[in-house]
Amino acid sequence: MKGVCFLVTVALMALASSLASASDPSPLQDTCVAIDEPKDAVFVNGKFCKDPNLTVAEDFFFSGLDKPGNTSINPVASNVTTVNVEQIKGLNTLGISMVRIDYEPYGQNPPHTHPRATEGLIHFQFNVGKTNAVAIAGLSSQNPGVITIANAVFGSDPPINADVLTRAFQLDKNVVNYLQSRF
Repeated sequence: MKGVCFLVTVALMALASSLASASDPSPLQDTCVAIDEPKDAVFVNGKFCKDPNLTVAEDFFFSGLDKPGNTSINPVASNVTTVNVEQIKGLNTLGISMVRIDYEPYGQNPPHTHPRATEGLIHFQFNVGKTNAVAIAGLSSQNPGVITIANAVFGSDPPINADVLTRAFQLDKNVVNYLQSRF
């Protein structure tokens, strides 16, 4: 009986000591303003960091999110203005970015995904007396990326076999060929 108690005690201690808590380090820092020149800089989160003593207010400012984008330059009648670490160097390591989407009447933001982020709150503003609408969205990454579904499917390079797309989307092959020709 003594041997069994000893064995159980050792087994419980082994199990208890093997439990561990692990996680990725937080990418958040007080400031790590991104710079392109690596001289005397520290490399963090894919960017070089400016000396914190040289940080200025302009590192956290972007002029233009309040200005409407040109919605007439593409066939979906919308314009996306992206604000990420490339436009605001002070966003480096903060894990956030933002987009402004301007829409003409019946304009759209085609189905898409952000492979390195999730979208947060989306705010729509319909301008009374004007023709366009505005959406503001926050993203959980300093570089969220974007993949437009139609481009990825019908405009892939090399192209996806038309027979596969015809069957997958249950479309006429002529429709698939037409869609692929648009890219």
